[in-house]
Amino acid sequence: MKKNSIIILDFGSQYSQLIARRVREMGVYAEVVPFFENIKNILVKEPKGIILSGGPASVYADGAPTIDKALFDAGIPVLGLCYGMQLMTHLFGGEVARADKQEFGKAELLIDDIDNTLYKNIPNKTRVWMSHGDHITRIAEGFEIIAHTDSCIAAVVNRSKNLYAFQYHPEVTHSEHGAEMLKNFVFNVAGCEKNWSMGNYIENTVKEIKEKVGDKKVILGLSGGVDSSVAAALINKAIGKQLTCIFVDTGLLRKDEAKQVMEIYAKNFDMNIKCIDAEERFLSKLAGVSDPESKRKIIGKEFVEVFNEEAKKLQDADFLAQGTIYPDVIESVSVKGPSATIKSHHNVGGLPEDLKFELLEPLRELFKDEVRQVGRKLGIPDYMVDRHPFPGPGLGIRILGEVSKEKADILREADAIFIEELRKADLYNKVSQAFVVLLPVKSVGVMGDERTYEYTAVLRSANTIDFMTATWSHLPFEFLEKVSNRILNEVKGINRLTYDISSKPPATIEWE
Repeated sequence: MKKNSIIILDFGSQYSQLIARRVREMGVYAEVVPFFENIKNILVKEPKGIILSGGPASVYADGAPTIDKALFDAGIPVLGLCYGMQLMTHLFGGEVARADKQEFGKAELLIDDIDNTLYKNIPNKTRVWMSHGDHITRIAEGFEIIAHTDSCIAAVVNRSKNLYAFQYHPEVTHSEHGAEMLKNFVFNVAGCEKNWSMGNYIENTVKEIKEKVGDKKVILGLSGGVDSSVAAALINKAIGKQLTCIFVDTGLLRKDEAKQVMEIYAKNFDMNIKCIDAEERFLSKLAGVSDPESKRKIIGKEFVEVFNEEAKKLQDADFLAQGTIYPDVIESVSVKGPSATIKSHHNVGGLPEDLKFELLEPLRELFKDEVRQVGRKLGIPDYMVDRHPFPGPGLGIRILGEVSKEKADILREADAIFIEELRKADLYNKVSQAFVVLLPVKSVGVMGDERTYEYTAVLRSANTIDFMTATWSHLPFEFLEKVSNRILNEVKGINRLTYDISSKPPATIEWE
């Protein structure tokens, strides 16, 4: 599958991962590689085509990211997008300058060469998404213009070298025929075949796990989240009882989460799972602590210690499995160089070196949507596979201020009602992340003839594509009213409920 691939060279574009996802959706393997990757390491992968991403830099600036021009002589078709087009032009002797009229948003594309392979079955006029401050003022020798807008050269080609470039972003949905243009490059120019599927991936990965692990044993920290759950099911399919999962109940999980995990994975998949009840241990460490970052560090440190203690009891285990997925890999080797920090509580981050396990990461080549596809094919129920993201520190950062068992129990009940009603109203899969936050604020209320003085809670629901930016979900008033009535009537400890209508930025999705 990987020999029939497209390589995306990343110059810092916010859309680099999106390009890879678009290509994979076509049934072709795509991989994101930082622009500074050695050309030999790129060519040894034997890609069918290469795409140069956009990026925020200017090609004429000091220290601007660039590549070895020899890449263009390797006989592999190359498509440059935005900065990629400008870099290609610059390296071949053309001119790029700051545009008098910068383009951000939709623009009308006028195709000059309707017979060009990239524009097969594309209307002569279409709308595309522009996002650039620089533009090409003189094309390089050997190139010709194949499309334009009112204010810029929009596409060029060098036929003899099989080089193509767009000033716009075909990968975003705002470009009306962008997907077809990318398909034309992938199939009609690069000559790729459709052989990237999750069925093939499962078959190949199971085989690789068997070969790598042999008769040795594997441990995995099972969180109940999508990534670790799918990783566990995939490894279990390959080696069965040679896998032991450690599930730590921190006391900060969602309602009935430990019970659900044990029922679904231990019973349905016949997995070895050790459930560690560490609620008292975590809550005692958090007593009196209100600072969000301090809470995160305490929860992360305690989780590592609990996991470490249990892992040491399995002295014959040689592998540590994690639910690392492809965006984690890309972000850790970004165009800015290796990341200096690891996401807090991602998988089993921060394990001590003396554990001396070999890592096993069967999902490290998959995007989240692909992980979910694998989960479904492995038989994990939809309501588990489609679960919204849940932070590593759990309810510890959804209870603002000091954490206690009383507050965690109150929040669990309120959150369960919100999620239950979202599912009933067929809204759960239409929003990206939804949950309840408990504030360290009490207010006066009345229940029956009695005065109450109880907590305030907040409903939070957000819609997003990449979680970098998000808008608040415009849930129907009737729905919010129903959720409010249920929580205020059924959850003892909450007498006031609000709805968060903040977008990201300036707010974050989580409150802490």
